[in-house]
Amino acid sequence: MKQATVHILITISVWLTVRTPVLANKFFNHFPDSTQTSTQSQAIAWLDSVQRTDSSRFWINVPPGIFFENLRGFAISPLKFYEGRTNNFCAYSALTFLPLKNDPLGFCQFMLKLYQQGRASYNGVNFRPGKAILLEAGLLKFKGALDLNPAAQMWFLCLADRFKGYLNFVNRNFDKGDENTLWASTNYAKFNRMLRKVCKQKVRARGADIIRPFINDMFSYIKERLQRGTVFLYLNNRFLYRKKHTFSRFSIPTHYIIVLDIQKIDATKINLVYWDYGLKSLQQISPKLLRKAIFGVTHAQNVK
Repeated sequence: MKQATVHILITISVWLTVRTPVLANKFFNHFPDSTQTSTQSQAIAWLDSVQRTDSSRFWINVPPGIFFENLRGFAISPLKFYEGRTNNFCAYSALTFLPLKNDPLGFCQFMLKLYQQGRASYNGVNFRPGKAILLEAGLLKFKGALDLNPAAQMWFLCLADRFKGYLNFVNRNFDKGDENTLWASTNYAKFNRMLRKVCKQKVRARGADIIRPFINDMFSYIKERLQRGTVFLYLNNRFLYRKKHTFSRFSIPTHYIIVLDIQKIDATKINLVYWDYGLKSLQQISPKLLRKAIFGVTHAQNVK
């Protein structure tokens, strides 16, 4: 991204936002708000019983055999679900944690209808991808694990196509390679809106795209909300860890993670356990660094 474009986007975002592998399945039921619509065993039983479909006439680059293998992976190993590398799908991956946790059967049924009919609704949200999206799913390459998961490609592309934020205004229509551009990006307000609509969550958010939240005790704030729901952090990941992201020279948020646990060791050390990239990770950081890294704290609870 050119420097001039970055400055323009930062100016726009300030104006808008001021206004507004260790896999632990025990963490899958960690959250007390977890009122499940369906279970993993129900999803697996349904997948075992469903009649395999022929190739989709809509998603012509998604073979049916691999598609059903992907759906089984969603049900059996939901915590492995992630966006792969070198793309802007991290927000969609974090969001998908909730459907796979709370309603794996409903999500798999939705995906099959989307595959068979080229359009489908999930929790009242209509997904009607255009021709460019239908043709692209299954063709994304050099994205790590996402290369072998065309079903996830379908879902991520549909989410990016359906939901827009101010970052998307400069690129609203998908073209080849746009999974790496602003077309697929997710600002904080857009992320929270997707949680409310797609996941039917009661969302409370503190923070913005540029201005950090005014929270005096970040540890206590996260700890308390973690007891009552799912906590997502919107952060500048170069302060937290170094992975294969394109780091910005600017102090702006770049990534979304899900908090699994947080513990204070002493006055200078906090253990943060979080889900990211299909793995449970542990980072020991200082309270100061925690505050510096975080631009948004989203607390999501199931709508009763």
